[in-house]
Amino acid sequence: MAATFVAMEPAVVKVGLLGCGNVGGALVELVDEQRDAIADRTGLRLEVARVAVRNTAKQRAVELGSDVLTNDPVSVVEDPEVDVVVELIGGIEPARELILTALQNGKAVVTGNKELLANVGAELFEAAEKAGVDLLFEAAVAGGIPLIRPLRESLAGERVQRILGIVNGTTNFILTRMTEEGSSFHEALAEAQELGYAERDPTADVEGFDAAAKAAIIATVAYGVRVVAGDVYREGISSVTPADIANTGRFGYVIKLLAVTESDGDGVGVRVHPAMVPKEHPLAAVRESFNAVFVEGAAVGDLMLYGRGAGGRPTASAVLGDVIDAASNRRRGTHAGLGALGKARIRPIEDLSSEYYVALEVVDEPGVLAAVAGVFGDHRVSINHAYQEGIGKDARLIVITHRAVERDMQATLKDLRDLDVVDRVGSLLRVVGQ
Repeated sequence: MAATFVAMEPAVVKVGLLGCGNVGGALVELVDEQRDAIADRTGLRLEVARVAVRNTAKQRAVELGSDVLTNDPVSVVEDPEVDVVVELIGGIEPARELILTALQNGKAVVTGNKELLANVGAELFEAAEKAGVDLLFEAAVAGGIPLIRPLRESLAGERVQRILGIVNGTTNFILTRMTEEGSSFHEALAEAQELGYAERDPTADVEGFDAAAKAAIIATVAYGVRVVAGDVYREGISSVTPADIANTGRFGYVIKLLAVTESDGDGVGVRVHPAMVPKEHPLAAVRESFNAVFVEGAAVGDLMLYGRGAGGRPTASAVLGDVIDAASNRRRGTHAGLGALGKARIRPIEDLSSEYYVALEVVDEPGVLAAVAGVFGDHRVSINHAYQEGIGKDARLIVITHRAVERDMQATLKDLRDLDVVDRVGSLLRVVGQ
């Protein structure tokens, strides 16, 4: 007698959404578009059941019924029918309190909130572990690029030594325009704002705050320790000049804003700053608003993940992947976590070492190079290359050093400022990615 197979009905998973802006609206669209395919592959039928917004009367790109929309986010996280809560409102409060309430009510949570995780993430991870549910955040660091899951799962047994990330599309766009078209910083920023890559107030992007929050999250996941945004050394790109771009290019480098995390077994270094990347390094070829993350592991070697780091649909794709993971884990009675996070020993920037680029405006007279070289030698900083450009009042001395300790380099800069033949100490750039 032939066996009869009866197809199982997909399990319905109800999603509660907090915020329905660019990413939230794209998420609703993706769920509608992919619902059947997701059900076929996973046995889960996703349904956006509740959506909390500030103004329920506002026109939106997606249609949502009056029974779905609410201006009361607490009612969403406390709704017994909601299985997974997606937080996309941003900021620390009320997002923190809403997520804690959802976790305490046994609901899995998916968030793209980098500011929240970079400041109070440890509290939320602990609450999720205590409740035995997921807190997933793939979209918080690199938009649509899958990074957190590989770090947490695929590389869980790997000793990750260093991670270099271009994790802010706005600054990468600006530096691309400055490199390829000779634009000034302000010209490139204006174009980024016109194209919608930069906010009207671009401070979070161009001064490195956005990348620093992401660096803290990356370090927490990669090394299993508590790292917050305040632990991250931060510089932005507003002081990078077209002359810096041209000068470093002569020596075979491209300037990128990098998030760098390093672990030597004795401590963790986490920093964000403009860096000179060798032109042959894969990160040097990352252009426009794209993001990329380069992972250096003891056993696996070098890996790079590349793609759109922002935008409604790419980011919503990462959120949707987390929603499916959370729903699948919920059905199996399991959850994914970071485990017990240790206390990080943060290595200050002064203890780290690099090669350096320094631009000096100098007096155009005999003996200048000798005087400058003497200051470098006094602080055990060895000069690799030095050349002068311009004459008279426009004279500039460009120095690239051998590897030196940051503390010694900063002491060198201090004494150079006091040197009679130095009118001004300009840009300082670190070399990363050799």
